[in-house]
Amino acid sequence: MTSEKFIDVDKVLKEKAKKAYKFLPGFAISWLKRKLREDDINAAMNFLKPFHGLEYNSEVLKYFKVKVEVHGLENIPKTGGIIVAANHPLGGLDGMALIQAVGQQRTDVRFIVNDILKNLKNFGDLFVGVNKVGGKNRDSLQMIEQVYATEAAILVFPAGLVSRKLPEGIRDLEWNKSFINKSIKYNKAIVPVFIEGHNSSFFYNFARWRKRIGIKANIEMLYLPNEMFNQKGNTIKIHFGKIIEPSLFYTGYTPQQWTNIMHDYIYTDSIRKGISFKDFMRKK
Repeated sequence: MTSEKFIDVDKVLKEKAKKAYKFLPGFAISWLKRKLREDDINAAMNFLKPFHGLEYNSEVLKYFKVKVEVHGLENIPKTGGIIVAANHPLGGLDGMALIQAVGQQRTDVRFIVNDILKNLKNFGDLFVGVNKVGGKNRDSLQMIEQVYATEAAILVFPAGLVSRKLPEGIRDLEWNKSFINKSIKYNKAIVPVFIEGHNSSFFYNFARWRKRIGIKANIEMLYLPNEMFNQKGNTIKIHFGKIIEPSLFYTGYTPQQWTNIMHDYIYTDSIRKGISFKDFMRKK
């Protein structure tokens, strides 16, 4: 059987950067292919091609020999609409580990993701894409509203970006308040989640360097495939906090303020100690 090429760096450069491609030396293209793990990704995608949905997700974790250690899974109800909000330390395998964990309790898992990830067709309906630009934005938002109106277990990374190295440690940047708004609008409880993990020092240093010299585009994201393969054989620990009823968000603070407080809550040891969000609030 002929192997399919899911990622073709040479082809993309020819199509998207025609003028620059003419002047790129062969060694530079080869270096980029290695950094983007072109051969490794194509081998993985071909091996995993027969699988779909939750089974595909499980097989990806097996392929990378990643173990998922779960704490507090009893906080995920087996039925009823919920929002599962987590930090985003790794940029790929953390999301799959979260799907795997919640999937132990229920099969109606949906993950709100960047629209680019919808190109990973084997995930099927597990992924609901957010298209922030272009004419498809309205359709994308409508689809998300429809998903929130169901009784599914909806997974979100409120940061939308992978964690960065900050003075306080490895942390998400500012969280988007959308999941709080949806909790209020659709009367859905939230299960807060802390995922342990970190990327390489190179990734964080590159991100800091990129920002320092004034490049706005998150070009460090190109290294996430490499970071993913670096996680091979690791154990990802996931801690589920106690459920937060939507009525808590009706008064007291604005949605963005609630979002910021929950972001801070995630990064204390409260979840691991079994301290509820409400009890955490009483101490503030």
